[in-house]
Amino acid sequence: EHDPVYTSEQAAKVRGVELKTGVKALVLKTSNGEFILALVAADRKIDLERLAKIVGVKKLKLASPNEVLEKTGCEVGSVHPFGNLYGLQTYLDRSVLENKWVNFNAGLHTVSIHMRSEDMLRLIKPKLGDFSKGR
Repeated sequence: EHDPVYTSEQAAKVRGVELKTGVKALVLKTSNGEFILALVAADRKIDLERLAKIVGVKKLKLASPNEVLEKTGCEVGSVHPFGNLYGLQTYLDRSVLENKWVNFNAGLHTVSIHMRSEDMLRLIKPKLGDFSKGR
């Protein structure tokens, strides 16, 4: 547990870890009206066009705060990466796997989880892709 954090930079600081070890979990809405979860290393930016091609849809956009809450029970910025628990198809950017250990929010702004990236991969069973770019 820690003080509330609302950005990847704040989270890395309070956790005492490098920014690149953080995992951002982004709820996205497809042009078909479906929702997916995208996981990207915290020091990277998501490339929505590239991910849309991987997913096989025309367009992706960030879900609204209300949609995020409805789909996950979490506020924006506190969503954990276990999309399988939300019933959301999950896509993992390979940049996340460059780190042996990863850190992410546990559904609250005040709780984080630290675990091996290979364990996270095994538990989530996401679709892998390259859909991030440098900040």
